[in-house]
Amino acid sequence: MTDHRALSPAHLQAVEQIEAYGSHNYHPLPVVIESGSGAWLTDVDGNSYLDFLSAYSAVNFGHSNPALVKVAVEQLGKVSITSRAVYSATYGPFIEALAKLCGKDMVLPMNTGVEAVETSLKLARKWGYEVKGVPEDMANIIVMEGNFHGRTISVISFSDDEDATGSYGPFTPGFVKVPYGDLAAMEAAMDEHTVAILVEPIQGEAGVITPPADYLPGVRAIADRHNVLMIADEIQSGLGRTGTTFYCEQVGVIPDLYLLGKALGGGVVPVSAVVGNADILGLLKPGQHGSTFGGNPLAAAVGLAVVRLLETGEMQARSRELGAYLHGRLTGLLGHGVTEVRGIGLWAGVDIDPALGSARTICEAMLAKGVIAKDTHGSTIRMAPPLVITREELDLAVDALAECLAEARATTPELQLLH
Repeated sequence: MTDHRALSPAHLQAVEQIEAYGSHNYHPLPVVIESGSGAWLTDVDGNSYLDFLSAYSAVNFGHSNPALVKVAVEQLGKVSITSRAVYSATYGPFIEALAKLCGKDMVLPMNTGVEAVETSLKLARKWGYEVKGVPEDMANIIVMEGNFHGRTISVISFSDDEDATGSYGPFTPGFVKVPYGDLAAMEAAMDEHTVAILVEPIQGEAGVITPPADYLPGVRAIADRHNVLMIADEIQSGLGRTGTTFYCEQVGVIPDLYLLGKALGGGVVPVSAVVGNADILGLLKPGQHGSTFGGNPLAAAVGLAVVRLLETGEMQARSRELGAYLHGRLTGLLGHGVTEVRGIGLWAGVDIDPALGSARTICEAMLAKGVIAKDTHGSTIRMAPPLVITREELDLAVDALAECLAEARATTPELQLLH
């Protein structure tokens, strides 16, 4: 494979410029991307990289997807922003199509995933006070340990991530944390003031943690018993990533609210949404919640095109079929520098043997071989390639990982002694 480590002066200058003038709220891999197509990205030096991250699942349908780019360009030539002060021609078709895709009555579009989460928290409290009858300011929402729902003040108020929470208090009250996957703890945490359960069907940032098959059905049953809302954050797991439109489908669960984002914008514009029935979303009245950009004509046009791609089922089928192949290849690396493989569809969390170094080190080595993947929690590599990827491209990425692991083993003295 081509070694991508030799960076040109222009490439290094771009990195230095970003580091000098940009807030250091991320730790990027040392590559400056200029363009992308399908499952591939190209840097400012003309080097090509296989994208095994998809912007954290925002690019499920590939970079510069022709159908999505065509819609976006056409809409830019008409009107892009109007605000919700008026109706727009693309808004109605988008929300109707998305509501039907989700099997729900209503859609409330926003921009980013965390805005959808914040919106759902407000809706849950409003429903609790106005429908369930919880006394004002007494509502609580059950959340999971190890969660990731974004980084606003309210959302980090129930995060376990010290990087996200340090020096940002005081935090928003009204949240009760229980262990992910523990139905007994969830049941015990319920009280008369509980209004909702917020759960990631699969915990992505935590390392692609997939719960037992009975977990989400158990969450649904607890929510029904206690008359609380089940809110499914499918911002990463939804829209084809796991082999179905929503992961909840695979275990026969229908939440009260779907939270969507990332891939809903097709990798073109930020689009998110809360999708539910009128008995919840219909509680909002003019002036009680909104967004200047939420549901704008450009976002709605692109969002509708994304829904159309999902309506055929082709993307979901690709994720199922190619995902099975990917997981088979990754499982073959167990005992060869990989200690565990988790996930479903074209989504995997791969734990690296700490004796070989950190997941970041392996990701940097993969980058030098032309594959972009990203570490999380020290020892885990997240893999989420675009759903348009081919089997041959999956082989390229897994072969690169295998080579990096073999090279790390060869330079680890204690492992050389064992073998």
